[in-house]
Parts: sequence; structure tokens; C-alpha cells
Amino acid sequence: MKYVTQLLLPLVIAIVPLACWAQRSGSPMNNAALSMRDVQFRSGGIVLSGTLVVPSSLVAAVVFVHGSGKETRNVGIAQALARDGIATLTYDKRGVGKSGGAYAGPEVGTNNVDPQNLELLAGDASAAAKELVHEISSPRTPVGFLGVSQAGWIVPLAAVRTPDVKFMILWSGPLVTTLEQLRFQFFTDGRADFWEHHSEAEVREHIRSDPDRYLFTATDPGDSLRRLPIPGLWLYGDRDIFVPVRLSIERLQRLAATGKPFEYRRFPDCGHNLRFAQALSASTDWLKKTVVRVQGGKLRGAPSP
Repeated sequence: MKYVTQLLLPLVIAIVPLACWAQRSGSPMNNAALSMRDVQFRSGGIVLSGTLVVPSSLVAAVVFVHGSGKETRNVGIAQALARDGIATLTYDKRGVGKSGGAYAGPEVGTNNVDPQNLELLAGDASAAAKELVHEISSPRTPVGFLGVSQAGWIVPLAAVRTPDVKFMILWSGPLVTTLEQLRFQFFTDGRADFWEHHSEAEVREHIRSDPDRYLFTATDPGDSLRRLPIPGLWLYGDRDIFVPVRLSIERLQRLAATGKPFEYRRFPDCGHNLRFAQALSASTDWLKKTVVRVQGGKLRGAPSP
């Protein structure tokens, strides 16, 4: 299977890198094996639009949460998840595609990692999860979040406000603050060979001491994660030049040492762009072993097997 991502290097600094996760993921499923329909739901005062993809045999359900960038619904990932029995609600980000609201990001000259925007995006993800729960006829079917990159800050915020969410999976999601991530990103400067010329000790010192170029209140995902009892899985590529992986894992381990049911997987040959087949397999295997208790639930409007 092809790589899941194509990374667009940012032209404007002080922004989380734009991770564009591929819209196509392998060959399409047999139409008889899934149901696809468009949905709309409200988040605050706006209407968000998306697509609900449902397999005929249901194991679990997820809301797909984008990384940064002008991202529309990702039906390709939803179809791939459906092959493993996972229903997905994927939606156009606010201000993008058919969704209402205003988009924040470098393309329009605004900061997409300030606390206000992250809270708005977390509210959207929470509203999507509530819509997905509403669609499920079996309360035994676990519902969770699957997010990429910037979702490492958004998903914990959303999970805290959504008690029905039972798990979270993050691909290349930071466990550092937004300001720490920016210090790291400025240091690496998008250089693919960065890790061939710099050590982890240099990275730690730069993140610790480099003056911030932009002043706003930092968001620390640990603040939300300490409040969450649900299991979580983080996937990382060791050669990531946008998220400080080793520091993120160290903080994740500290949380796990307090009894949090958090785990991670590392892929030594990957950067921020995880290979889709590896990420999907690791995610679905963990989900079925760690989270799923009862299989075979149905969604309202889904076809009978």
C-alpha cells in the first residue's frame, strides 16, 4: 500500500506543519461491504459537513481528526478502516469544503495553534463524536478518535469534553507544548537530513532555551491527558523533523507510569510521514486487542449484512 501522507513544508513560520493525509488508500472496497452517506452536524453556531463510512460488520467507530492545513473529509482513510470493521465519520474542517465557520492557518495569515483555535477544533471533533454516537444503535460498540499530527493537541481537548469517547489513536501527535514544538520546528527548518547532523542533546537544549519568536499561551496536551482514563495509542517515526519524538515519548512514559493506559509504537525508518500500511495495521491491531469488547454492533441507516 502507498504511503499515507504527503507533507507540505510551511511557507509561513509559527505554524504546525501541514500534514496532508492521502485521499486514496488502496483499492476501493466492494460497495456491498459498506455504506457511505453524507452527514451534517452542528458545532456551536456552525454546521459541519462530512461523510459516514460504515462496514457491514462493525467492530468499532472513530472520528477522523485532521492535522493542520485546509483539509477536507478523508474518505480514503475511512474506506481503509472499514476493511477492518471500523466505521468512520470524516468531515471537512471548519471553513473548508462544505463546512461553515472560518478557517485559521498560514494561508490566511492566522495562527492555527493558538489556544482559541485549538479549542474551536476540539469542539468540532467533540460534536462529530456525539453525532457518531447518535448514529450507533449498539451502545457496546466503542467510539473513539483517530487523529494525525496537530490532532495531538486537539484530540485530548476533545476527549475531555466527550465522555462517550472510549479510546484515542494519534499518528505523529506531539506530547510537547505548542511553543516547544515551534522551537523544534524552527531548529530543524524542514531539513530532511537534520538527524544526520544533530543530536538529541542539541534538540533538548534548543527546545529548553531558544527564545520564542511568537507570543501566545502554550497548549500542553499533558494537561488534558492527566484527566483522561481512556486508553490511547501514539505512533511515531524516529526521523520526524516536525515533532520531537523522543521528548514526546518520554512525557508519554511519565503519564503511563502514573497508571494511564497509554502506549506507543515507533517506526525507525519513518519521519513525520508514517507508512500507511504500518500505521493502519498497528492501529487496528491495538484497537481490537485493547479496546473492543463486543463486536457486531450496527449503525442506524447501515445495510444489514
